[in-house]
Amino acid sequence: MKTHDNFQHTLLMLLVCLLPIFLFFILAVSGFQLSPLFFFLFLAICCFAMFYFMGRMHPQTDSETGRGVDVDQFESQENPGEAIPVPENMAEVFQSLSSQRKDDTIVFEGNLLTDAETAFQKLKESSDRLNVSTFLQEDDAGRTLLIVAKKRTELTNPAPSRPIVNLALFALTFLTTAYAGALHQGINLLKEPEKFAVGLPYAVALMAILGAHELGHYFAAKRHKMQVTLPYFIPVPFALGTFGAFIRLKSPSENRKALFDVGIAGPLAGLALAIPALFIGLQNSQIIPLSQAADMAKGANIGSSIMLTLLAKLSLGDALSYGHSVVFSPLAFAGWLGFFVTALNLLPVGQLDGGHIAHALFGRKNANTVGMVALFSLLLLGLFVWSGLLTWAIIIFFIAGIKSAPPLNDVTGLDGKRVVLGLVAFVILFMILIPLPHSFYESLGINCPYA
Repeated sequence: MKTHDNFQHTLLMLLVCLLPIFLFFILAVSGFQLSPLFFFLFLAICCFAMFYFMGRMHPQTDSETGRGVDVDQFESQENPGEAIPVPENMAEVFQSLSSQRKDDTIVFEGNLLTDAETAFQKLKESSDRLNVSTFLQEDDAGRTLLIVAKKRTELTNPAPSRPIVNLALFALTFLTTAYAGALHQGINLLKEPEKFAVGLPYAVALMAILGAHELGHYFAAKRHKMQVTLPYFIPVPFALGTFGAFIRLKSPSENRKALFDVGIAGPLAGLALAIPALFIGLQNSQIIPLSQAADMAKGANIGSSIMLTLLAKLSLGDALSYGHSVVFSPLAFAGWLGFFVTALNLLPVGQLDGGHIAHALFGRKNANTVGMVALFSLLLLGLFVWSGLLTWAIIIFFIAGIKSAPPLNDVTGLDGKRVVLGLVAFVILFMILIPLPHSFYESLGINCPYA
């Protein structure tokens, strides 16, 4: 019965998540005149409703007092192998109802006798002395699991990092992005190396945005005492000049708070530079006049993203009444790429930043469901809307997968501030990816190409 109830709550949550998007397209297709203020208010109500149902999926209840597991009896099973030490204070914080052993791991199913955070910290103290790892998890039915396993060597003694590799990749990526930036301006630096400065605005801005994104992860991980590498930049000698950057976490997140903080720090740090880069860069961009409006290949449609529309309106003002397309300056193009990278990372799928955020907010099972829906939606958009998204969907599937890595304590939920911040992150994702409804062009004073 509990599994069935959780499934119903999950479906209801997904419907609430998708409702604003469906309403968005229905209104856009029907040409219904809707105030932007009313639309964003409705979006906020739907998002808050989503978190309300999320909070009811796993209501917290007080565990009844009980006794701990009989370790001696458990280890007398057939082929017990080497004995695995169990935290001596386990009976104080966890009531074991059943147990199962596989190789060097014991899984106890039962009830917590105190709050999850207190229980985890007490178990962790004794586990460190016994050289074992302790995990607090939930299974698909919402039951609490205590997992005791021998510590992995690669987690206790990770391989040392080599900063020279990070520095070399950074320098090489700076060169390839400068080359790409100059090539976008019609200059081939291989033939005209003296014009290297032409590619600098794009290269500096893009590298700063990507670097801020990864350093946001880096410092958040350090704050939670996690072992992490410096950013690795990926240079490519064509297209945008880079495939982005990444860091490697050498130790798991201790709890959902750490998982959330590390996941959201990158997108927020990247946006902190991408927003001013796009705002300032738009002021030096070229607006295509109405006489050339039919030639859409010459510029990007301002209405292709709600976030782009709002920033363009703030930056360009009444100039948008003369045209809806703009040719990005190098700085604006780098800022817009920063937005696109942020949106991809905020997708609630697997090992992406959004996947970690969703896991911290919704729990493992519900986050996996949301991830599958998001990836499937991306595939459909790639097939029927823009083929480029199909490529990204395939890349995300093979790189990020579907499942997010759980923290050691996957039972303790988030505080209210982090829940609100997670809500803001997914609203930002929505506003970057979703185009402006046609009916909003006139109310915002933007020339509508579909009028």
